[in-house]
Amino acid sequence: MATRVCVVGSVNLDTVFTVPALPAPGETVLGSAPRTSPGGKGANQAVAAARAGADVLFVGAVGDDDAGTRLRRHLEVNGVGTEGLRTVSGPSGSAVITVDPAGENTIVVAPGANAALTLDSGHRGLIAGCQVLLAQLEIPIATAAAAARLARSAGATVIINVSPLGADLTELAGLIDVAVVNETESARFDHPVPHRVVTHGARGVRYTGPAGTVDVPAPVVDAVDTAGAGDVFAGVLAAEWSGGIAHALHTACVAGALATLVPGAGDCAPSAEERERWLVTGEARRILPR
Repeated sequence: MATRVCVVGSVNLDTVFTVPALPAPGETVLGSAPRTSPGGKGANQAVAAARAGADVLFVGAVGDDDAGTRLRRHLEVNGVGTEGLRTVSGPSGSAVITVDPAGENTIVVAPGANAALTLDSGHRGLIAGCQVLLAQLEIPIATAAAAARLARSAGATVIINVSPLGADLTELAGLIDVAVVNETESARFDHPVPHRVVTHGARGVRYTGPAGTVDVPAPVVDAVDTAGAGDVFAGVLAAEWSGGIAHALHTACVAGALATLVPGAGDCAPSAEERERWLVTGEARRILPR
């Protein structure tokens, strides 16, 4: 039976530039013609969880613009339930991403409608019915905390991708079952949580929990674009968590690595079939970009 995952988070329209090198402070570089695609940490993670086989509902907000229509459609065609996606007045969230030849990236996010996300009675019903809640911090911290509190009271596992960091997280930290942070964020997030997962990019992840600490390596791939790989990891981790921690970590590492073979963040999550093909062959390079 598929895991019921509720993702509470952001959805953005990304504008991506490919550049010969990421610009240093004060530097101007020439890039490719921009391409636009759906993104946002919440939407990326929801799509990844759905492609992994989970039954996914999304709680978020888009603007009353053309981008909002496009973003809603993107979630729906990827099998993500949008009963919890609200349309508010104003622009949808957006992001500008630069990507260098090694696949490394920089990202600037304008929250737009995401900043207006609050929970209503319909949202509360969706959250109460989930087995796993997955949230991030591109939405108001108060909203993420309210969702975590509801999920906890309903007996769900609360997974928070603690990114981007900034506001006081003391209240939210006390509601987290599983914290997912990258290497940089980990140094700044010092709250104790039952399960802590630190992503190290191409080196895989380090998990710390009740039984101790273990490093889980990632497959070696020829990365094209690392944008969205961490989101894919988090989404697949949520989808697979009920199958056991070791299984979830390994599967999410494979999915995150395969995500780097596809340009863009919003559509880079592998399907369960693609992931299983790698697990059988052990050769991620056989997975071709869509």
